Amino acid sequence: QVQLVESGGGLVQPGDSLTISCTASGYTFASKIMGWFRQAAGKEREFVAAIAWSDSHTNIANSVKGRFTISRDNAKSTLYLQMSSLKPEDTATYYCARASVLYLTSRSDLYDHWGQGTQVTVSS
Repeated sequence: QVQLVESGGGLVQPGDSLTISCTASGYTFASKIMGWFRQAAGKEREFVAAIAWSDSHTNIANSVKGRFTISRDNAKSTLYLQMSSLKPEDTATYYCARASVLYLTSRSDLYDHWGQGTQVTVSS
């Protein structure tokens, strides 16, 4: 069965960098568009970034553009989110997800499998 497992979250200070990962199994990773979403306490889940089959096609939310980079290693079936210049408002649980469509999308209802999430806390 499809499994997505995030890792790498933690507590960091404002201005720090952090990379989180998502390891996929149970399907051909390279054939699917992947995305990152986040959900802060008391808020709705929001789109962060999506990536097509190769690193050359990505979509980044305006709120993190210029600070976050999404990438993937198809040989390792792993998705990454590199985060820099982190701010307290980036504090959230970060989820990776597999798209059910064949185009980049920010709509969460177009992702059919989700990981359990990894917590990222930005605080001094």
